Amino acid sequence: MGRLDDKIALVTGAAQGQGAAIARRFALEGARVVLTDVLDEAGKTVAEELGVGAVYAHHDVTDEASWDEAVRVATETFGPPNVLINNAGILKWAPLEEHALDDYLAVIRVNQVGCFLGMRAVIPGMKQAGGGSIVNTASTAGLEGNAGTIGYSASKFAVRGMTKTAALELGKYNIRVNAVCPGGINTKMGNPFDNEGDDLNAFYKRNPIKRIGTPDEIAAMMVFLASDESSYCTGADFVVDGGYTIGQNPMRI
Repeated sequence: MGRLDDKIALVTGAAQGQGAAIARRFALEGARVVLTDVLDEAGKTVAEELGVGAVYAHHDVTDEASWDEAVRVATETFGPPNVLINNAGILKWAPLEEHALDDYLAVIRVNQVGCFLGMRAVIPGMKQAGGGSIVNTASTAGLEGNAGTIGYSASKFAVRGMTKTAALELGKYNIRVNAVCPGGINTKMGNPFDNEGDDLNAFYKRNPIKRIGTPDEIAAMMVFLASDESSYCTGADFVVDGGYTIGQNPMRI
């Protein structure tokens, strides 16, 4: 028996990287999965790989009507989603004084507004179903400052705040809301230059776990939070960062 046998999950940003890993792991654990993204060919390929328990839908997370359509596809295909993984996100690098307003707002729309719209869109179906689990992807950049990512950091701090507020409001409906805060993960966002070996892990040598993380390690946490195993967890930040944020080790013990 799979850990997610009774779950209908909507996973955003599921065409590649971390989102695709989450979708694959959910399908393996028995969930029926609606994969959404704006990268249609890649998204369809992943959904086809997963078989009859998965479907792909084009979805712009910044658009309210697109959320309504994604939920409609999920409901008509499998039933109303009782799991939402707000995974879609973008990152634009620039120091504050050079950060264009349009780039800042683009990050906020995807990472923050997309999360807000997603949570709101699934509430009616989850209430009707008697509960559900919402997991928002935050970041270690939402736990501490991160030079060069003013928009991204702002959006991820906001995601954590929205998560806690939503948890307070939705607990009475048996809807749990949590955030996952990945550190560096080996995806196109976390490893844009496709580094390998020592070049890939060099930055992480200061960590207790001295390497970059994998998408599958984030997917494993998402499975826990989507499943009934986490039935007493809500409003929390689950940090998956190899110890990156716990402090420095100047003595290199």
